[in-house]
Amino acid sequence: MPRERYSVKMLRRFSVPLSITPILAALAVWLPAPARAQFNDGGAQVAKGLPAPRTADGHIDFSGVYHAPGYGPGDPPIRGGETIARNIARDLKPSDVPLLPSAAELMRRRNAENSKDDPEGLCLPMGTPRKDPYPWKIVQTPQLFLILYEGNVHSYRQVFLDGRAHDPNVTETWWGDSIGKWDGDALVVDTVGLNDKAWLDLIGHPRTGKAHIIERFTRPELGRVNIEITIDDPGAYSRPWKVFESAQLAPGWEIQEYICNENNRDAAHLIGK
Repeated sequence: MPRERYSVKMLRRFSVPLSITPILAALAVWLPAPARAQFNDGGAQVAKGLPAPRTADGHIDFSGVYHAPGYGPGDPPIRGGETIARNIARDLKPSDVPLLPSAAELMRRRNAENSKDDPEGLCLPMGTPRKDPYPWKIVQTPQLFLILYEGNVHSYRQVFLDGRAHDPNVTETWWGDSIGKWDGDALVVDTVGLNDKAWLDLIGHPRTGKAHIIERFTRPELGRVNIEITIDDPGAYSRPWKVFESAQLAPGWEIQEYICNENNRDAAHLIGK
């Protein structure tokens, strides 16, 4: 079905204060005023309370196409442009995001430059665990859990479920080396081997090569997948911190072809202030 596309430039237009830390609250940066509203996706919703499907071996089956977290037709209306794509910590207090002074300064500088160096705006990968406003798809087999992204660079993540350990040779990658283990009905995905090029969101929460990301996937009902994300990155944060995301099933949808580099009009505008 035809859907409106969201660009990095569009997300950049919304005016929301960025409280980076209590110390930097007075330096919070305002992005340019909105030129248009941002809307939740349309389409049908799955009835609430239906049981999550299971695979032949009894595990929860996460397979399906999902709206981006917070963008489903049954999610609260998006107001002021403050989305997970723009600010991964939108639901947290500043004290819940323990930025080191160097990371806080980096984030302040990125916002002072209007996020002109955001990798996603330059058609580079989002990297784990960033989300964009586009649908995404899970394909699950007994040995492999695949996440396919419609947006960004139309990329994918592989989560290995075959009991292997982390590959010690994987370092400095956008998506990292991900292995998954079952904890009851939850799938716990452990990711290491990440680079320091990716941002966690549009406003520039940093990620370094020391990052260790743990995602806990649950499917409490047919129509929704929840993800609890623990960000343990001593290169940018003084302690691990968590965010919670929830994505609504998109029945009847399929991810579409999307080529970021084709007709990319953002790059010419990413010149800072």
